[in-house]
Amino acid sequence: MTVPKRRQGAVELRGKEHAQPMADQALLEGREKRWSQQDPWRVLRIQSEFVDGFDALQELEPAVSIFGSARTKPGTEMYELGEALGRGLVEKGFAVITGGGPGIMEAGNKGAFEAGGTSVGLGIELPHEQGMNDYITLGINFRYFFARKTMFLKYSRGFITMPGGFGTLDELFEALTLIQTGKVHNFPMVLFGTAYWTPLMDWVRHTVLDGGFVSAPDLDLVTLTDDVDEAIEAMGEPR
Repeated sequence: MTVPKRRQGAVELRGKEHAQPMADQALLEGREKRWSQQDPWRVLRIQSEFVDGFDALQELEPAVSIFGSARTKPGTEMYELGEALGRGLVEKGFAVITGGGPGIMEAGNKGAFEAGGTSVGLGIELPHEQGMNDYITLGINFRYFFARKTMFLKYSRGFITMPGGFGTLDELFEALTLIQTGKVHNFPMVLFGTAYWTPLMDWVRHTVLDGGFVSAPDLDLVTLTDDVDEAIEAMGEPR
């Protein structure tokens, strides 16, 4: 019998303990009357996640994050392209950062690992354990999505976003918002996989732009490509 399990920071929850709410869930849904006692402790826990992340990543060389679906299977074309991207980034002098899980994340880490580079995984507590893949040389598990997102943006010099679901889209649009509003500068964004991303960009161009909700220069914030070398070149030089 498979016993459900997941990690919550340094703690592993199995069996009936698995039913405990996730840290993010408890923070966002908590309406308990004892908030004045509960939330200050949460603030300390959140602080500790930032401290752990900053401490672990402070010496990291220039890095690029690769995003994409956890459901992409090994042996598929997109998985192999993820490997090629991870390998090529290391050969250019970058470390590679992913969410640490399976699919595209594993592919990017695998390419970086096999090329002898630094392969970082920033994991997150989820209802069902997905665990860190086997190709990570530096891994950190987070309870809170916002702490994890800060690490992606603080320690990456650019993003390569491959086909994925809601989590991938969330990272994409959050990064684009920060670039558009000038919160981060000189931060290249590549959408890798024209067949997947072209319909989204067509909607942005013909609905969002035509409706006056963004400006024409905002469309220049992304590079759309199927070419590994072009995606890596778009990241610029390690600095």
